[in-house]
Order: sequence, then structure tokens, then C-alpha cells
Amino acid sequence: MKDVTPLTDGWTLRHDRTDVPATVPGCVHTDLLAAGLIEDPFLSRNETDLAWVGRTDWRYDTVLGARDTAHERTDLVFDGLDTVATVRVGGETIGNTRNMHRSYRFDITDRLTTATPLQVEFTSAYTEAEAVRAQVGERPNAYPEPFQYIRKMACSFGWDWGPTLVTAGLWKPARLEHWSTARLARVRPHLTLDGPTGLAELRVDVERTESGSAQPLTARARVGDHTATATVDGAHTTLTVQVPDAALWWPRGYGEQPLYEAELELLDADGTVLDRWERRVGFRTVTLDTGADAHGTAFTLAVNGEPVFARGVNWIPDDVFPSRITPDRYRTRLTQAADAGVNLVRVWGGGLYESDDFYDVCDELGLLVWQDFPFACAAYPEEQPLRSEIEAEARENVTRLMPHASLVLWNGNNENLWGFRDWEWEPALDGDSWGEGYYLGLLPRIVAETDPTRPYWAGSPWSGSWDHHPNDPAHGTAHSWDVWNRTDYTDYLDTVPRFVAEFGWQAPPTHATLRRALPGEELHPTSPGMLHHQKAADGNGKLQRGLARHFTVPESGPAGFDRWHYLTQLNQARAIATGIAHWRSHWPLCAGTVLWQLNDCWPVTSWAAIDGDERPKPLYFTLRELYADRLLTVQNRDGRPTVVADNQSPAPWDADVTLRRMTADGRTLAETTVPARAGARAVALAAVPDELLPAAGSTTEFLVADVPEGPGSPGVLRALHFPVRDREFAYPAPRYDVAVVDHGDVVDVVVTARTLLRDLLLQADRLAPTAVADRGLLTLLPGESATVRVHGWEGAGAGSTAAVRAALFMVEPGEAVLP
Repeated sequence: MKDVTPLTDGWTLRHDRTDVPATVPGCVHTDLLAAGLIEDPFLSRNETDLAWVGRTDWRYDTVLGARDTAHERTDLVFDGLDTVATVRVGGETIGNTRNMHRSYRFDITDRLTTATPLQVEFTSAYTEAEAVRAQVGERPNAYPEPFQYIRKMACSFGWDWGPTLVTAGLWKPARLEHWSTARLARVRPHLTLDGPTGLAELRVDVERTESGSAQPLTARARVGDHTATATVDGAHTTLTVQVPDAALWWPRGYGEQPLYEAELELLDADGTVLDRWERRVGFRTVTLDTGADAHGTAFTLAVNGEPVFARGVNWIPDDVFPSRITPDRYRTRLTQAADAGVNLVRVWGGGLYESDDFYDVCDELGLLVWQDFPFACAAYPEEQPLRSEIEAEARENVTRLMPHASLVLWNGNNENLWGFRDWEWEPALDGDSWGEGYYLGLLPRIVAETDPTRPYWAGSPWSGSWDHHPNDPAHGTAHSWDVWNRTDYTDYLDTVPRFVAEFGWQAPPTHATLRRALPGEELHPTSPGMLHHQKAADGNGKLQRGLARHFTVPESGPAGFDRWHYLTQLNQARAIATGIAHWRSHWPLCAGTVLWQLNDCWPVTSWAAIDGDERPKPLYFTLRELYADRLLTVQNRDGRPTVVADNQSPAPWDADVTLRRMTADGRTLAETTVPARAGARAVALAAVPDELLPAAGSTTEFLVADVPEGPGSPGVLRALHFPVRDREFAYPAPRYDVAVVDHGDVVDVVVTARTLLRDLLLQADRLAPTAVADRGLLTLLPGESATVRVHGWEGAGAGSTAAVRAALFMVEPGEAVLP
């Protein structure tokens, strides 16, 4: 069996005669931070002082011990080098790299006769990108950085939610591998079903030493309790393990997620194990329905023949320094997604092929993974040296990720086909290459050759061919950004796309996150730190205009900040609720919504549901309601309010919906019950009787629709319909009682409404930075009570009621009624 020596200790980082201890895996920024040589770039405006780091060349040094092994061969292996590196052993160059998304292997068997220096010299990513740009010519992109000229995480050059912190370093593990005779160079598992039998076809590539070139070898595979063997003639063989009555892997909400331990061993003629490959695999089928119909072109994922409404989120790298993302951090973030009802995570193309830890968790949780190839928002040259790098990285990562049952779609790029057509790229390119050959040629060919069991889609948005506009909502996938950028979120109601792969609305992070990120700053929307941590073009202007359409905007200075902070977070949740509830109600015509975005990579005002300090924003809790199996809403159908019972559960939903027409002061003017019978994975509509409809344009009447959540739950699903916008409605001055019950490990906050309380929110992080509430926005009618459970608030005692009142926010009449 081969031996492995991790290369984690004894590294130093050198620049300009300065040596500091280095951590591997890691990067230059994290090493400089640990040494106290730079300030935290996430705080205040420190980011701007660190631009020099990304424009500097760096060197990592360590010493390799003398070769002390009986194996024939020793390889130096890097799982990831970021990005342009020269590798030297004993002062002699053994290789050069220029791709963050690839691994590298070098034979150094004859170079370790004694203790030997190992040096990895990193050239600035800017130097490489600018040199390639000079070689292949200028190409347009959406941001003023040269990220499309280098195979590196694009968003490290900054984005409209991320800082510009251009990294370098050994960002994944490094090691020495000692082996003899042969090793497993590549294993490609094709997992399919033949009736009830699971078929695990393992395609194996072998690398041999010179002495092992003619030796007989055997490959032995096991999946669960089932095995297969094959001889290895030359460098390739294929084994098929049959698993009778294979347990099917399902997305969350559709069934269980059984995973089989899969193992492949390479043995010599004596039966000695030379190398071993191990993964967990699952059996399921995945198809993508892109058939034409009366409404356009479908885009519906089906798993095991079952069409799935994708309750999705977009994923960006969880830290601008990816080497800091641990397996536990992946599990925490993805568990948050699953707990919010998410069943699909799109790994966005300006980031990474994530580590196997990410996909392992998705396998376990039943989260479908849509994987972008790393191309985003730019015209990418198709000439060398990029083309061969792109082919190599794609082949390696398709092979690496294909064992994962959760991976259901390969997507060619983010917004590049759309950009070519709509962002004035075509005339600027004047016939130069821009990436179309990758998305419509190279990448689908690699997927078809390497991983034919999964569908490939050329890009997002993409309508399936140039016969339609790339972002035509009637065909394929669509991105809805005009609403955030130019209009109002009520305009989501104007279209029913076949699949909404991106849409979003901004809001600032939680209060405690802002306080940590902007120490000592007097917070207001245009304070220096707030502006620095707002990366979107005219982001604050869009926030203000979006707010003004629904509320009277608070004064802009410090005195109005708390209200502005609450209202912008509320507006974000309202916007996303408007879109998802509308599109979901049109299932199966619309087959999915993928929120932009789940997470942040630093503290920032953004579209995220979970902020850069890992705190959920109000949007997160609203998403949990929107992505629940059962959703009750009031939608406009044929010009009138209609109750919609949206049932994505496997059981029928016989909903008896109680309707009340109420006044702002809490009186019930009319009440009735209407049936809404929704089958499994189906939507039911129920007309609202005329006598229950609030008068058109009324500023004092609204509709309440209630239905019990279901068996075993005392809760009620509620939908509200107000005939006018908040700024026009006559909300009463809020009156309520608060009780605080300290249970030691948790604290219950009980709020009892004496008047209508619209979108009540307890900002628990104002009680303590560690405090987290279990609920978000709540609307209470007079006499109703709600309990908000708070974790992480120690010392809730005397004065706690006053502290809770200071942390409670709701819509107030002074900001809602037009002057």
C-alpha cells in the first residue's frame, strides 16, 4: 500500500527578506494576519490598504527530509496552488502552474537523497492576468478587474458583494506519496439503474512504474456488500458492481438519502493492495425536461422520475479566503439551508469547484447540487494558454465530483451568453473568441465523455438555443435582475418564468455584524464604513428607492439608522416573498426558484439570507416559510385576490381556509371558510367570496387567511392581503405586552398584541452578540400571542424586558401613512 507524508509543518512565507511562519493549507493574507503584519481586511476600510498583497510575488519554503522508503516512486502532490507558481526542489525547477482549480503531481524520486529545500514561488495573479490579456487581446467583462485571463476564483478580484483580496498560496493540502508498481490515477464511477438493480460501473485508469509496466494487476471493487473483480491489462480497466434492489437516493422532502460505501483496490500478482479509492455513492436517476410546450421551453429536473420543484439558493464561496472553510463550516451553512426548506444549491460560476466536504454534506442532507463551471460575467478568450488549462481542470473536476449523488446538473457559465447578447459585448469583440466554444462545444463534450449520467446546460440564463433570447423567461432558465436594479418587487408578479435561477433584493447585515465590522463608527446608511461595505453599483440608491415605494424612508443620519436598518431588512424579505410565492403558485409551469444568495463571504450589505458573520437575517426565516412543503398565500388571479394552497408534500392537502375581512383597529367585518384541495405536489386555488374582499384601495381593511399547519402541529399557516401599500395603510400605533421567561439555557420572549402588529421582529443580536432567535417576522392580530425562543442570551434578568422592547421592531404608523 502506498504511504503518504502530509506536508503541513515547517513552512515559512517570504517576501522582501521577511520570513513569517506559514500555514498549509492557507494563503498569504491569512499568514500575514496570523503574524500581525496586516489588519483584518474585513474590518472598517482595511481592505483598501491591502491591495499591495495581491500585486506582490511571494515564496513558500520548507525542507523535505531525505527519502526513507522502500517504495519505488515518490511524488510531490499539491491538491491546489493559488495560482501562478514555480515549484523548485533542491533549487531546480520541477514544474510551473497557472490554475487554482487543478491539482499537480511531480515525480521527485531521485531528488531526495538528503534533506532538500522545497520552494513554491507565486507570481502575482495580476502579473499573469495582464500578461495573458496582452497576448490574447482585451475582452469585455462586468467588473474592472482582469479575472477572465487567469484560472482563479474570479470573485477574489472583487464582486458586487465581495472585497478585492487577490490571494496566493497553497490553498489545499500538499503531501508526498510513496508508491510501487502502480497506482490508481483516475476512477470514474457511473451510477445507473437497471430496473431495481443498481449498476456501479467503475472506469479505472492506472499509472505504473517502469518495473511494474508488465506486471499482472487486479482491480477489486465493492459497493456495499457486493463485489466485482477485473484484470488490468495496460493502463485501463472497467468493473461493474451490481447491487440488487438498490435503495434509491432522493432529494430532501422526497425520500431518504441512502449512501453506499464504495471501495476499489488495486492489487499486484501476490494480492498485495497497492492503492485504494474510497467514496460514498448513491443510486438515482436524473433527467432534465427541456421539452417545448404551449408556454415555451420547460426546465424541470426530475429525480427517479419524480419532477421536482427546486426550492433553491445560490452559493458563493463562504469565505474570500477559501482555505479557512472547514468541514464543520460547510455542514453548518448547508444545514441552515436544509432547515430553511432548501432542496437545491447552485454553486455559482464566479467561485470554485468546492471541496468534497461540501458535496458530502449535500449527499447526506438530500440537497441537490447544480454546479457551474467557473466562468462568470465576462468574455473568456478561447486561445492558449487558457484553453488547455480549462480542458484539464474540467476533466479533473468532473471526475472528482461525479461520485456524489447530490450533483444533478453541470452548467456551463454564469451570465456570459446573456452578456454577449445584451451587454454590448458583441460589437466590442468584433469577432474575437469569447467563450461560446467552451459552453456549446468543449464542456458538453467533456461531460458527455466523462459523466454521461448527468444533464448539462450551457449557461444561466440560457434559453436552450440562439433561436430565443438567452434570458427569455419563457424558455429555459432566467435571471430576474431588472426588478432590483430598476423597478419594484411587485413587478415579479408580471411574469411566470419556466425556472428562475437568480433573483434577489439587498439588505444590510445584522446589527451585531455591523458593530463588529465597523468598530467605533457612528452608523448611518452613508457612513464611511457602511459605504465601503456596500459593493453594488448605486446599491444604497436602489435600497432607498425600493424602500420609498412602500414606506416613508427614515431620516438618513444616525438618528434614523435603526429604523432604516429594520425597514430595509423587512423590504428584502417582502421582495423575496412576493417573487417566490407568485412563481411557486404557478407550478408546474414554473419549476424552480433559486434565490440570490444564501451566504456571504465577509460582512457586507448584500442579497444574502445569512450574513458574513454567519447570522441569519430576517430573510432567512421568511425563506423557511416560503420553502416549507405547504405554503398558503393570496395571489392575484384573473384580476381578483385568490387563495392559493401550494402543496409540495407527498400527501394531499385538504385545506379548509378560514377567511376574515378585518379592519386596522382589529374588528372582523366578515368571516367564512373555503375549501382548497391540493393533491400531492400540486397547487389548489380557492376564490375569495365578494363579501370577504377588502374594498379596492381601502386604507383600513385587509384580508386574513388561516389554515392549521397539519396533524401534530398546533400552528397556523397564515396569508395576508392588504389592498394598498404599507405607506398608504392606516396602521394603528402599536401596543403590546412583553414577558421574558429565562429557562437558563434558553430565554422565551412572549409578545401579546393589543393592536395589529405588522411584521414584528425581535433583533436578538441587540440583546447579546451571541443571541439568536428562532423566528423572524411575525404579524399578530389583537389578542394574539407569540413566543420567540432566544438561544445564547446569558444573564437575561433584571431589566431584560426593557432590553427586549428596545430590540423589538414593527411597522409603525408614522412611517406608513403618507403625509
